[in-house]
Amino acid sequence: MTIQPYRSPSTGCGIRAVLFDTFGTVVDWRTGVARQAAAFAATRGQHLDAEAFADDWRALYQPAMEAIRSGSREFATLDTLHRENLDQVLRHHGFDPDRLDARTLEELNTSWHRLPPWPDSLEGLSAIRRSYIVGPLSNGNTSLLLDMARNAGLPWDVIIGSDMTRTYKPLPKAYLRTAEFLDLKPGAVMLVAAHNNDLHAARDAGLATAFIARPTEYGPGQVADLTPESDWDLSASSITELAGGLGAAEAGCAPSRRTSHHNANAHGKAANAIVNHGLPTSLYPAAASGNAAAPTNGQPSGSAGPSSAGT
Repeated sequence: MTIQPYRSPSTGCGIRAVLFDTFGTVVDWRTGVARQAAAFAATRGQHLDAEAFADDWRALYQPAMEAIRSGSREFATLDTLHRENLDQVLRHHGFDPDRLDARTLEELNTSWHRLPPWPDSLEGLSAIRRSYIVGPLSNGNTSLLLDMARNAGLPWDVIIGSDMTRTYKPLPKAYLRTAEFLDLKPGAVMLVAAHNNDLHAARDAGLATAFIARPTEYGPGQVADLTPESDWDLSASSITELAGGLGAAEAGCAPSRRTSHHNANAHGKAANAIVNHGLPTSLYPAAASGNAAAPTNGQPSGSAGPSSAGT
């Protein structure tokens, strides 16, 4: 039985691609970074509040990107920003980065490449992938997202990193250039995120939207992004639940409930877009059978939610 694509009430389009914010929505960055930071400290015989370390590192994420979004700095990859911020976090927690060798610092910096998926992520993504193009729409650079996919087993069809769009969410170009790379209208692309501000920006850019609740992303005291804060196209408690809501309607576009959409200028095709690149064939049963889809926030320690959109 062929399942017709979900038609977005907000865009009037049948959805072709379901793209995901990654940090916090698909993977548990806090647990993953804290675990690796604790191992780093243990090998040196030093005590470390590993969750505070993860929170503090994450708190520098948005300010670092804002310098690029504002135009005060040329584009730099998220790996570069993480590495610059790492020195500050290490010093704050009693480690001297000048006394650590480059290999140790690189291994710790790439903690962000080795993050565990939430328990529902793999099953939910695999289910959605049977009917839709799936991939990240993230501030991560392509190599980071590729490593993350390989390490966590994320079954992406395509990876378009911020180093390809050359901008960071929540600027409109981050969403619109990704849709252009896929040769899709913005309204045929859905962003799934656990962060309401990210979804506001995506909807303003003309994308369809879905909210996933991740109430422990920032730990047990989280107070932000516990519930959907607008009438997103879909809202769910997990990616598997979202998969169940993506199964009806017809293709094409109809008049939407929105009065206008943002139109992106031509940006060219993604000749270097990574489509199932380097990922195990076993993660792509549809591709192996010839039925694949077309190629296609942080706060200081102790805080309970993100300060702005885009992960």
